[in-house]
Amino acid sequence: MSRLRSVATAAALNRRTLLAAAGAASLTTGLGLALRPGPSHATGAPVGSLAGEAPVAVSGRAPTAAPGPYTHGTTLAGVATPGSGSGYRRLGDGPGWKRVVRGELAEPRSGRADRRAPLAAFVQFTDLHLADCQHPLRLEYLRSTDQHAWRPQEALSVPGAIALVERVNSLHGAPATGTPLGFVMTTGDNTDNNAHSELEWYMKVMSGGRITPNSGDPRHYEGVQNSGLDLYWQPDSTVRDADKRKGFPHIPGFLAAAIGEVRSPGLRLPWYSTVGNHDALPLGCYGQGDPYLAEYAIGGRKLMSLSAAEAATLQQAISEATDPVGLRFRDLLRAHTREMRAVTPDEKRAPYTADEYLKAHLDPAYTGAGPVGHGYAQANVDAGTRYYSFRISDDVIGISLDTTDAGGHYLGSIGTAQATWLDSTLRDHRDEYAVIFSHHTSTSMENTRPDPARPGERRHSGAELVTLLGDHPNVLAWVNGHVHKNVITPHSLPGGHSFWEISTASHVDHPQLARIIELVDNKDGTLSLFTTLIESAAPYRTDVTDLSQPGLAALYRELAFNAPGAKPARAGEATDRNTELVLKKG
Repeated sequence: MSRLRSVATAAALNRRTLLAAAGAASLTTGLGLALRPGPSHATGAPVGSLAGEAPVAVSGRAPTAAPGPYTHGTTLAGVATPGSGSGYRRLGDGPGWKRVVRGELAEPRSGRADRRAPLAAFVQFTDLHLADCQHPLRLEYLRSTDQHAWRPQEALSVPGAIALVERVNSLHGAPATGTPLGFVMTTGDNTDNNAHSELEWYMKVMSGGRITPNSGDPRHYEGVQNSGLDLYWQPDSTVRDADKRKGFPHIPGFLAAAIGEVRSPGLRLPWYSTVGNHDALPLGCYGQGDPYLAEYAIGGRKLMSLSAAEAATLQQAISEATDPVGLRFRDLLRAHTREMRAVTPDEKRAPYTADEYLKAHLDPAYTGAGPVGHGYAQANVDAGTRYYSFRISDDVIGISLDTTDAGGHYLGSIGTAQATWLDSTLRDHRDEYAVIFSHHTSTSMENTRPDPARPGERRHSGAELVTLLGDHPNVLAWVNGHVHKNVITPHSLPGGHSFWEISTASHVDHPQLARIIELVDNKDGTLSLFTTLIESAAPYRTDVTDLSQPGLAALYRELAFNAPGAKPARAGEATDRNTELVLKKG
């Protein structure tokens, strides 16, 4: 019995009461419209009883494998690779990454490729960070002490994400087995700064539509990239800023193109959404509620520079969570009012609440390929929760967690109510496999201060969540993001239970990847999880004067590679990229 389960037992809580309090009294109506009731299900109507629900995942059927394997469109076939030399380097075609078999949790048995049967296949997006790059409430000026605190490619996050959608739409199935892809799951930080403008862009990128990634003045860009400050790349200007001295190009018309209209075809697959700290908190680290910060976000003044000493102090306060609701940050902004530059006010830059996040997903305008709510339901709105379960296939369920902390800070945790709901859901579906989704990783869930909305509820760390998941032999994988790096970790727990933790690099930083995950039964007492990384559909080679939508997406990738402070290690080792992860059946 896990420590978390012991907490619930000690409290002598009735399971149905607890699930109701957590907004999950019925999986079919509250937190997972795709799940059928299990043998000890609390209550609820059969699946499909609610009118207007779109098909989900693979419609509850076990997938049928098409001819496979294949490599086209994946990093098995090729990867964007820089040319030789130093300074700003152009990208071109490079060799692919081979698949690596990992047997830490089970011995890979010969002949399994001839026996295996597919269970499910899906795509993971993570850390899109769609950025309103002119937003006043941004921390670009931290670049004076940390060169990676601002990214030269940020203005192109929307066309870059659209190119990723286009890549998924072009795939013919899962590369290892040919299994039809069932859905796409985003594992958080879909937006960069918890702004209404960004939330609208995200919903349209995923579901389809025309997007103008601009706020403030509808005619002109107003941000750090035309400020004339040496600290930032000034693409339109001939000024020899710090980035140009490192080889960054002069591109006349870049900023006008960056805020111009683009079009997303929307995903052709159903898609689901998981919340990250940048979706829940202004700047990804401050608790909501300070009226000054909310007014500053929509107002007409923007701070664009800060001394290195002050930037270092602010960055330390953020890192150490000594100012979780931003009171000292508010005082710093007030102290620099005279140095702020005028920008056009815009109410669309206001931070969105948890309720508004949920309602955006439930808005019929953003249903796209479905399902309605993209995992969330009206029961989530009523209960104020952002976690749910859903059916992936006949034999597999998915569970999306909310690991963000409303009290502030970029690290995560979960409360006892959610942990107990998770434990109950896994027990209710003990005869089915489970895949867990969250934003934070097991090593980035260390923020266990109480949630201001639930001050009496204990928060639980990543280590505790690993223990809880290890109590359930039906858990195959925990899929997450947040760390902007490819990392695959085996977890072997007492009692012989084990699972794989699959963390995928972001789509805002180099190497800008997403991941296909396939689940198969090897029919020999083991399972295999195939992971295959994909890049966006943007071409590798780019003429910097090409400011078309595909040209901007290609620039997005190349600028990310060349960004000062970019870390090639984020791609991970070969064992973290394209893999076959073998696992014993529970």
